[in-house]
Amino acid sequence: MSAALDRKGLAITAGAFALWGVVPLYWLLLKAVPSLQIIAHRIVWSALLVVGWLLLRDGLRWLRAIVARPRTLALLGVSSLLIAFNWGLYIWAVNAGHVVETSLGYFINPLLNVVLGVLVLHERLNRVQWLAVACAALGVAWLGWHAGAPPWIALGLALSFGLYGLLRKLLAVDAVAGLGVESLYLVLPALGYVLWCERGHGGGFAGDWGLGIDALLVFGGVVTAIPLIGFAYGVRRIPLSLVGLLQYIAPTLQFLIGVLVLREPFNASQAIGFAAIWLGLAVFAADGLRRSRRIAPAQG
Repeated sequence: MSAALDRKGLAITAGAFALWGVVPLYWLLLKAVPSLQIIAHRIVWSALLVVGWLLLRDGLRWLRAIVARPRTLALLGVSSLLIAFNWGLYIWAVNAGHVVETSLGYFINPLLNVVLGVLVLHERLNRVQWLAVACAALGVAWLGWHAGAPPWIALGLALSFGLYGLLRKLLAVDAVAGLGVESLYLVLPALGYVLWCERGHGGGFAGDWGLGIDALLVFGGVVTAIPLIGFAYGVRRIPLSLVGLLQYIAPTLQFLIGVLVLREPFNASQAIGFAAIWLGLAVFAADGLRRSRRIAPAQG
């Protein structure tokens, strides 16, 4: 792992994960709205926000630059499908009362990022960092085993977002412009579904749900776009293995919301698994602090 760490990229990536950690509380406010409609509105309003900003800032230059690179354009199409699947599964799980299991998914996700960083991008971990990853992996394995069944929600969330992060790191494209192209891939199907629902198929926007719900659906575009932009910015500036470990911020906050706020079950077996994960994080953080102190005098 490189000693020259981009501190701005680190801070923005950590902030994105913190926002993702508390966002279940936001989607729970929309529990009266069917999950597919929440996802469709999320896509439409985030596309309006992101594409509108890009047009004001750059006109069509951002789009022409990406269209001129067919491979990048095609891979952004793949990443748009991955993030749409991730959003859909996540919102359904939160509103169906599976917040703790979604947190498990995002505990698995960082481990997958570490593996991808090492195997695909040839990033290197030292022995202490491998020990940290091993502790966290044992914790996740323990949690999955004690769930009593394959954690399909958790695995689906981890795989979809892990592959999304890898693609966005591999693509040398501006964070906002990349999200804009992803939005363009998704916006027409999403808008079509919203309009279909509003024509007597269960939709209630600007009508049955009330102004409060309507405002939450619209602001969901901001809730969607801001952390994704931060993630796409940060993931290109710091090692993917570090991204993987920072991602424990989000599931930790989700877990605390699920147990302390929503009162979902949490027993002694789960406590053991989470303790192993936190031990791994502590080992990794201590190693990072030790190395930064060693580097600072040399740079001074």
